[in-house]
Amino acid sequence: MQFAGFTLRNNLFVAPMAGVTDRPFRQLCKKMGAGLAVSEMVTSNSLLYGSAKTQRRANHEGEVEPVSVQIAGADPAMMAEAARYNATRGAQIIDINMGCPAKKVCNVMAGSALLQDEALVARILEAVVKAVPETAVTLKIRTGWNRAHRNAPTIARIAEQSGIRALAIHGRTRADQYMGDAEYDTIAEVKRQVGIPVIANGDISTPQKAKAVLEYTGADGVMIGRAAQGRPWIFREIEYHLATGDHLPPPLVSEILEVCRAHLEDLYAFYGEETGVRIARKHIAWYTRGLAGSAAFRRTMNELCDVRAQRAAVENFFGRLAEQDARLRYEQEPAQELAA
Repeated sequence: MQFAGFTLRNNLFVAPMAGVTDRPFRQLCKKMGAGLAVSEMVTSNSLLYGSAKTQRRANHEGEVEPVSVQIAGADPAMMAEAARYNATRGAQIIDINMGCPAKKVCNVMAGSALLQDEALVARILEAVVKAVPETAVTLKIRTGWNRAHRNAPTIARIAEQSGIRALAIHGRTRADQYMGDAEYDTIAEVKRQVGIPVIANGDISTPQKAKAVLEYTGADGVMIGRAAQGRPWIFREIEYHLATGDHLPPPLVSEILEVCRAHLEDLYAFYGEETGVRIARKHIAWYTRGLAGSAAFRRTMNELCDVRAQRAAVENFFGRLAEQDARLRYEQEPAQELAA
């Protein structure tokens, strides 16, 4: 797929998720079949550039290209400066966050709260595009700020006129948060009205759903969020289904152990052992969700405080699963959390 000046492996995107899409997770998803992974959002507040969190989020060492970094804020000048800063740190695509519904973001009129002010949207987009003329700029939005004001088509036209190269749309309004089902009619309408690539997002958790959403909306690609947590192989499953119409068999337990093991080692190296163990807990919980004996395992695992014990617990859990069945079998399908 041609996207923002780059040739991607396919049209499957990893949604930016705060606290999740760090460099280890992005690398893993790309390895498992994603065409592009967008970073967790980076603040536009220059006073925080030196913080450990911002420094980690701006660390792209060894990352598979293209590198896409999402920035968030409400001031055009600050957003322009954030774009320049991240471009100098290796970002090849700057993605602007106008989709996050979190209160701490929207209360400062950033994220999806910006959809209420179309004039400000235009000023931000124009400022960022002008600030990094050699870098592609993309945008992520929701369908509107409430169901009475689904203004995504208007925002999309503003984006295209401002020089935005591609647009990702989550099929809910800001007011919806993550309640109810995503709707795709608005995404289809946007696709009919603009000429830039449109990426559909929201509630896409299976290969069949990905294919159905692509066909229904006419979108150029799909963006996967929380369905990839603990299941990064969903990208190769979707890629295979879109190419063949068939379904891959469940992965081998031995392979998932290898995937999880490598992911944990990347986390320990990236964050340091103490923080790495803490960050790893949520990923281990996602990897084991829905598997036999996982609830008791997670309770025990969450009490472990060092790398050696955490490694051993994971090895033992998947080792017992492999004795029961060579392939991954869920007792029940993992309940999907809030869709990104």
